[in-house]
Amino acid sequence: MMNRLTKLTLKAALLFLVTMQFSLADDGGKKTKKPNVLVILADDLGYNDVSFNGSKEIPTPNIDRIANEGVHFTNGYVSYAVCGPSRAGLITGRYQDRFGCGRNPLWAPNDINQGLALSEETIADVLGREGYKSMALGKWHLGAHEDLRPLNRGFDEFYGFLTGGHNYFPEELTLSDISKVTSQFHAYKTMMLHNNTRVKETEYVTDGLSREAAKFIENNSDEPFFMYLAYNAPHSPLQATQKYLDRFSHLEEGKRKTYCAMVSALDDGVGRVLETLEKEGIADNTIVIFLSDNGGPLKYKTDNGALREGKGSIYEGGIRVPFAMRWPNKIKAGTVYDEPVISLDIMGIAVAYANASPKNQIDGVNIVPYITGDKKGVPHDELRWRMFDKKHYAVRRGDIKYINKTNRKNGKVSQEYYDVKNDISEAKPLNLSASDKEDLQANYDSWVEQLLNPKYLGLGQDKKYTELHPNRYNTVVY
Repeated sequence: MMNRLTKLTLKAALLFLVTMQFSLADDGGKKTKKPNVLVILADDLGYNDVSFNGSKEIPTPNIDRIANEGVHFTNGYVSYAVCGPSRAGLITGRYQDRFGCGRNPLWAPNDINQGLALSEETIADVLGREGYKSMALGKWHLGAHEDLRPLNRGFDEFYGFLTGGHNYFPEELTLSDISKVTSQFHAYKTMMLHNNTRVKETEYVTDGLSREAAKFIENNSDEPFFMYLAYNAPHSPLQATQKYLDRFSHLEEGKRKTYCAMVSALDDGVGRVLETLEKEGIADNTIVIFLSDNGGPLKYKTDNGALREGKGSIYEGGIRVPFAMRWPNKIKAGTVYDEPVISLDIMGIAVAYANASPKNQIDGVNIVPYITGDKKGVPHDELRWRMFDKKHYAVRRGDIKYINKTNRKNGKVSQEYYDVKNDISEAKPLNLSASDKEDLQANYDSWVEQLLNPKYLGLGQDKKYTELHPNRYNTVVY
């Protein structure tokens, strides 16, 4: 007769075997695990500047792989038309005006209010509770104060820069710590930050970010991870190495040629990341999402195709972006999804498949069941945008888009309505019934009651902020 200790040992062994049975997959004995989540965010990329959206001028074979081997969203949006608020929405899964982040944060390392509100959780915070390792790379722009930096917002590792833009050539990264920054755009010259240490980058910054992304994947392929790869390309300053410029030798010298070269470098980086996933054997179980943070700025010769206007605009050119997702385990290659989706949905997807529970109610939706057809209907009844300082706002309901603009000089309000399915250029205003107009307005007004006014002065008030904070640049080293 077995003694009590032997029985307990056998029970433990049996439990272990059962656990192993459910934790081993059929593909070579690799452990099944929650999917990795990899967000690749371009900066100021034109809607028509990727091949999968029709570009004939800039080949983007690697970015195209994400769309062609997964799903291409033809109506993919971000939650704001410029980078800071758009990123705050993406990383939290919540409309950024819910927590007062409706302006582009300034470089103000002493100001804890200049950036993502501490009331908010990031995707890294939420997934971290489920055992995910996480890394943020590239452009942060969610606050330079120590408490607002990536390592204090759920990320285990960071390689990049804190401000809203950055120089690309390593020889121009001459500021060894933030105490040497003396103006808003002077911060573009800071050395790269690896966690809390300034490091000397030796490569073109886009290439350096791709290198570090590949390294993180290699070092963390055995456990679930979240990567936020926020390239600053092709955001200004327009800088490209000869290697990439030579690919466009047929173009005349100027902004467009340099811009094309920067997008090509970005595409190479995406290729390196995808190849690393393949090499590590985790591509099928990795959700890869590619998008831009807002529409392309027209002054830098970006191409938004048929979309009206560009960065900073409430029209489609400011908020509809290149958007694609690949997840071989779930999504059939060659899928095209035409219903409106938004960057907030990235959090919705991530938490659904990590079985995670955000502390705050999110606005994002798990759109995967809609893409696969397992769920009928549409992910969103309405999408909404508010640009507080411009006094512009918009609502998209189905195919109808409502735009309300106030002229800041004379206070005159104009209202416009478009069928953005059949009139992507917003060139043919509709004449809706009075009841439809009233309903759109009433729903928007109800939503606005849930929002906060911006909690900080933004990029448009740089001079005013400095006047109010004369010690703005008196900072400690790091």
